[in-house]
Amino acid sequence: MADRIGVSAPGGDYDIHIGHELLKQVSQYINGKAVIITNATLAGLYGDPLAASLPNAAVVTMPDGEQYKTLETVSQLYIDLVNAGLDRSGTVVALGGGVVGDTAGFAAATYMRGVGLLQIPTSLLAMVDSSVGGKVGVDLPQGKNLVGAFKQPDAVVIDPDVLTTLPEREWRCGMAELIKHGLLADEGLLDPALWAKDRSAELVKRAVQVKVDVVQQDPYERGIRAHLNLGHTFAHAIERVTNYHWLHGEAVGVGLVAAARLSYALGLCDSRLTEEVEDVVTNIGLPTRLGKLDAEALFAAMGTDKKWQAGHSRFVLLKGMCQPTIVEDVPKETVIQILREMAD
Repeated sequence: MADRIGVSAPGGDYDIHIGHELLKQVSQYINGKAVIITNATLAGLYGDPLAASLPNAAVVTMPDGEQYKTLETVSQLYIDLVNAGLDRSGTVVALGGGVVGDTAGFAAATYMRGVGLLQIPTSLLAMVDSSVGGKVGVDLPQGKNLVGAFKQPDAVVIDPDVLTTLPEREWRCGMAELIKHGLLADEGLLDPALWAKDRSAELVKRAVQVKVDVVQQDPYERGIRAHLNLGHTFAHAIERVTNYHWLHGEAVGVGLVAAARLSYALGLCDSRLTEEVEDVVTNIGLPTRLGKLDAEALFAAMGTDKKWQAGHSRFVLLKGMCQPTIVEDVPKETVIQILREMAD
């Protein structure tokens, strides 16, 4: 039996459904014509069978990878939606990981001034993070997620069965966001006993609940929702400097370690917390060092972070376990020192 988590949001309440074999029951969440947006790999695995189970559905594909989360991709999706015959009564089904969910969601928010959206995340990262909360958007060369909208889905359908085809590297990337949720609000998520793949439904439900609790309090990210960016100021800079050769989850893993170290350097927490964070990131199998990435280049890349305001730095840091805080005007030299300490 599926679990249901209700979300109250401006623009429309919706439910998150979590359960095995839900992909076979998607028709109950769709009214009118559906166009499934996915990538080429997932089209064969799940997209085409899903379309066959729905009346009058079509499948369109977009390239896979963060480097394709762009306005150019969205522009092509608009053409594909027109060619598929989607009108304002139809629904875009975002079937894929975070890149598909963000890009297809933005297309749904803006095509014909907005059509229905069903989020079906297929990666652990998308299940516990990007598919929940109504934020959609794309990147610009100057930074991540600089163009976007708030678009609440009609529903989110999470079927843990699709994780059986998820590559191990992508599983670890998803665990980075799950660790983040544990550090923010549910320390139990840091227990390795819960990380077994046969407990994925429970794992996902607990992590999703953390995000839902936050976004319901702050749907437009004007306050505590920014806590969900723990580690992400570092991560987004890493992605940009490496031209997205680092996967998002791997960058977040390093970013969480950097955030903990910066918290300690500023006297917010004791050294034990930094050790705990690094240990859990290491145990997942995520990187904890920056390699040969240049500290100055990373700091410069942080300048376009959406959380920074009027050129003033803003970091989400930790005063302790499950005690996030936002710190402004962190000295550049302190950040640079942390980055240099984390080089190989």
